[in-house]
Amino acid sequence: MTRIDLNSDLGEGFGPWAMGDDVSMLSIVTSANIACGFHAGDPAGILAVLTEATRRGVSVGAHVGYRDLVGFGRRNMDPSSAELIGDTIYQIGALQGLAKAAGTTVRYIKPHGALYNTIAQDPRQAADVIVAIKAVDPSLVLIALSGAPIVEQARAAGLEVVCEAFADRAYNADGSLVSRRLAGAVIHDPKPVAERMLRMVIEGRITAIDRTDIRLEAQSICVHGDTPAAVNIARALRDLLLGHGIELKPFVHG
Repeated sequence: MTRIDLNSDLGEGFGPWAMGDDVSMLSIVTSANIACGFHAGDPAGILAVLTEATRRGVSVGAHVGYRDLVGFGRRNMDPSSAELIGDTIYQIGALQGLAKAAGTTVRYIKPHGALYNTIAQDPRQAADVIVAIKAVDPSLVLIALSGAPIVEQARAAGLEVVCEAFADRAYNADGSLVSRRLAGAVIHDPKPVAERMLRMVIEGRITAIDRTDIRLEAQSICVHGDTPAAVNIARALRDLLLGHGIELKPFVHG
C-alpha cells in the first residue's frame, strides 16, 4: 500500500458546547465525517465545518447515528426497521442540504458510535442502513469496520465499501474494538498510535490488546476528533506516514 486516507469525526459541537478542534483537524485529515444532528451537532456548527472542509478540499461524509444526543450516540439501541431507515435517510438528506450550501457534496456514509458497532455484526440493522443509503444515492460509499460481516453484506447489496482502521482505539483478537467501558480502550499517546498505524499500512497487521497480531484490510484510518490528544495524534500520524513515503489522499473526492 502506497497511499491511505485519514478521516476524523467532526461537527460534533452543540450550541455553545465545543467538541474538539475541527479547524485544526481539517488541516490534517483528508476526509471528514460530519455529524448530522442526531448524536451531536447543530445546523450552524455543521455548516461552518462543511464550509471549512470545502475551503481546504477535504472530502465529506455523513456521520449518521442513533437518535441519542444525551448519550452521544454511544448507547445501544434497537429501533424498528422503519425507524432506522427513516432516521438514516433524514440525516443524509439534512447533511446533503447543508453541504450544497457550503459548496461541497456528501460522498460517503460513516455510521457513528453504537450504530457503527451494531451494524458491523447485526444483519438486520445493517440491512436497514444499506437500504437507506441506496434509497438516497446508491453511489454513496460506506465506511465499515475492517473484517466485519457488514463489509460483504453491503458489497453484495451493491454498495462500494471502504474498510477502516482506528488509530486511537484498541482491538480485540477477533478484530472488534475493545469496549470503551474497559481500561485501555482508547489510546492517547501520539507516538505509539502513529507507529501502530504505520505498521498497519505497510504490513496490514496490528497488535491486539492481548498482544496477538491480527490482519486488517484498511483504505482509511480514523482519528477520533473528540479526544483531548486528537490533533496531536493526527499530526503525528500524518507526519510519520508522509515521512515513510505514504501518500495521504481521500478515497473519494468532492
